[in-house]
Amino acid sequence: MIENQISEHANRNHVGSLILAATAAFCTYFCMYAFRKPFAAGTYEGQEFLGLGLKTVLVISQLAGYMVSKFIGIKVVAEMPAKYRATSIIGLILVAELALVGFAYAPDPVKVVMLFFNGLPLGMIFGIVLSYLEGRKQTEALSAVLCASFIISSGVVKSVGRWLIEARGVSEFHMPMMTGVIFLVPLLLSVLALQLTPPPDQTDRKLRKVRSAMDRRQRNQFLAAYWPGLALMVLVYVALTVVRTIRDDFGVEIWQAMGVTETPSVFARSEMVVGLCVTALNGLAVCFVNNVTAIRNTVAMMCLAFLLVAASAFLQSSSQISPFVFMVLCGVGMYLPYVAFHTTVFERLIAASKHPCNLGFLMYLADAIGYLGYATLLMVKSKVPDSDQILPFFRFSMIFMAALSIVSLIGAVFFFSKTLESEELAEMEVLPEPIPQPES
Repeated sequence: MIENQISEHANRNHVGSLILAATAAFCTYFCMYAFRKPFAAGTYEGQEFLGLGLKTVLVISQLAGYMVSKFIGIKVVAEMPAKYRATSIIGLILVAELALVGFAYAPDPVKVVMLFFNGLPLGMIFGIVLSYLEGRKQTEALSAVLCASFIISSGVVKSVGRWLIEARGVSEFHMPMMTGVIFLVPLLLSVLALQLTPPPDQTDRKLRKVRSAMDRRQRNQFLAAYWPGLALMVLVYVALTVVRTIRDDFGVEIWQAMGVTETPSVFARSEMVVGLCVTALNGLAVCFVNNVTAIRNTVAMMCLAFLLVAASAFLQSSSQISPFVFMVLCGVGMYLPYVAFHTTVFERLIAASKHPCNLGFLMYLADAIGYLGYATLLMVKSKVPDSDQILPFFRFSMIFMAALSIVSLIGAVFFFSKTLESEELAEMEVLPEPIPQPES
């Protein structure tokens, strides 16, 4: 009786800690987007910088800072001790807000530089938050909730930004700073709650391995063991990052190209639907106990999502679906595999591998190369196509990404299935045989 009561109490505490972790992580990263994405709600129409559209230059500038942050994070986030996580998040956010103050009041040429320094600290937030969640039986579900935050929050903070401009008369340059101020206190409370999250328990460590800081030697060993499969996975991630970020940064222009000029809530409504669908589907990965099986099934789901992306592009080009349905379908199709990398693919690869690793290293390796690809695309094209060309360009990008990704994923899953199963067999062979017991 007493043992049952203790067990029930422990289960309640465990469930409570998981709810705390998921809620705090969601709220922390949701609030972070208030310091990163509101500027994209402005159109900066008719304004140029060095002969280019001002918004394109601003996107490139912030993206450059964000990309540099990802490369820094490969080392910093992978090696960060747990005791520095909360203070690091708060410090990075405050630096980003100071950059938005500069964006509001500095002369035009300096505004571009300010967005670089806005992106520079923000790029490391995700990895720090994710480090609170990795290495648990329920990591997929927890990470899916975390990833829902950047799907939903992007639309919400842009809606807040448009509201400040249209209803409150705030200028496009002051609006990002004001949006950050609105979300500052909720962010601080969220980080405090996140810090109260208990570490993985003994069962978590047994099933998903201990996650600790990595040194250079361990990082190189992991890359050497799995580089063919990782290269294919990163290629998919780069393609996803490029097309997803086009949809995110130029969503206003894409909506307008489809003739939608509704209230700002349209951004939040479409992304809310996308976020709920993606979170629910990715969270189902916790049902698979075997790590290799989880990877295979997740890759199959990702391939179906890419088919949905291609189908939505064809349907929109022939006007068979509404703008809202198109944005929801392509959003689900892109975010489902994008979030799967964060929730399942890398998490289960680490759990199945014989080499020590943590999620921060793999995510920042993929993120750094992904954002480098998007920055390269923007610089090569010099500017985003005009409003009458943005939609065809977006559709073509979707179809190309879908085809490339499906082929790459099939190659990657074959590599990892063979390699991880070989490692498992090798470990079984070196285990000592049980000593036969004498007959009684």
